[in-house]
Amino acid sequence: MKKLVLRTISLILLSVSMAFSSVEAAQLPDFSDLIEKASPAVVKITAVTKAREARQFRQGPNDQMQDVPEIFRQLLEQHQVPQRDHGSLGSGFIISSDGYVLTNNHVVSEADEIKIILSDDREFEAKLIGTDERTDIALLKIDAKNLPQLNLAKNEKLKVGQWVVAIGSPFGLDYSASAGIVSAIGRNIPSEHSYVQFIQTDVAINPGNSGGPLFNMDGDVVGINSQIYTPSGGSVGLSFAIPSSVAIDVVTQLKDKGRVERGWLGVVIGNVDKDLASAYGLDKAQGAIVSEVVPKGPAEKAGVKVGDLIVKFNNQDVHSQADLPRIVGQLAPGTKVTFDVIRKGKRETLTGTLEQLKDESGALPATNSKTESKPTKTDALGLAVAPTDAREKEKGVQVVSVEPDSAAQKAGLQRGDIITQLDFIDLDSVATYSKVVSGLPKNTAKAIRFVRNGTPVFRSITIK
Repeated sequence: MKKLVLRTISLILLSVSMAFSSVEAAQLPDFSDLIEKASPAVVKITAVTKAREARQFRQGPNDQMQDVPEIFRQLLEQHQVPQRDHGSLGSGFIISSDGYVLTNNHVVSEADEIKIILSDDREFEAKLIGTDERTDIALLKIDAKNLPQLNLAKNEKLKVGQWVVAIGSPFGLDYSASAGIVSAIGRNIPSEHSYVQFIQTDVAINPGNSGGPLFNMDGDVVGINSQIYTPSGGSVGLSFAIPSSVAIDVVTQLKDKGRVERGWLGVVIGNVDKDLASAYGLDKAQGAIVSEVVPKGPAEKAGVKVGDLIVKFNNQDVHSQADLPRIVGQLAPGTKVTFDVIRKGKRETLTGTLEQLKDESGALPATNSKTESKPTKTDALGLAVAPTDAREKEKGVQVVSVEPDSAAQKAGLQRGDIITQLDFIDLDSVATYSKVVSGLPKNTAKAIRFVRNGTPVFRSITIK
């Protein structure tokens, strides 16, 4: 009887296990049809750079990715190409039957010669139509017709957890396919130009996949594989793709003009933390704080002032500093815009017209003056200040000393900083500064703006 019971239990457990296996197998997608149909439009790219020394990893065009943490690698790894000068391998894909090919800018940015190899082993010399460093996109053209092509999803409605597929040439292994899920969308990666909110996936992406397509289950291209997060140089399940919605506008402009024109607002902005947000009367950190307004630029003409907190631009919420350049950069020069700012605790709506982006630096020249004439005694902020030197471009007061463990030290102020604004009040003299400090309440975060080595900074400061 006991043996019969045990056998029955074993059969039940086996049946349950088989049932779960069947359900699991039924839920897993079959990618074979998608890969078979899409692969002919995926290409292998050899970018040859003559008479230059190869490097293991390229940091981006003209080293403009130097601000990106080293662990964020663009997918392109330098290789020696047989019977060629130093070259690099990447991927791309055909977007029109007459031979237009899309890839990453960093794949071809330094190339003297670009070769494209199709899935049927035909090889073509490619013409560079145009590149866009800010989105890391390049458009190529080969002299061929009746080619297979892929469709860019015009409005990819991706959700975290959806399946995606990548096809490319990792480490030169042609037409390798890998699959995974969308891990996150709208991912910002620190960089000099924040024009892309990446699609993050756990798809196995490696050097050589760079510029290749990322597909949804309908076979449409939803992204261009661009970067990986890696401490080892290979895939660790964190890869990043440029959304196809970004690529569509860039491709159109590159075809028409050979370059991309973007709107320009003319501000230098900073990020907002919780303490600084409270100084604006907000219960959470949001928006981009204006730390500098370019003279005679679109922002100044629209009435933007230093200290304004931009929280909405052209009907799009500005959640953080990274959002504003992306939103503005997607608009064409000459676009009339409306945006909301918080100024001294009140919300205002401004209107203006964007101009063409030329120079984003906006930083003031570095100053070296350390004038210490007529310093004040240490005040409630823990600062001793003095008038600025007449040679200083900035108006305000200069920090002579910072008391240890003071409100000023906790806010990050240093000797030599020039304080230009406190609690949204412009400081034109030591007397004005002292008057503002004497009226500051305790245990209440207030905004302070200072300039260090020509760079304006906004922080919050609290007297305990």
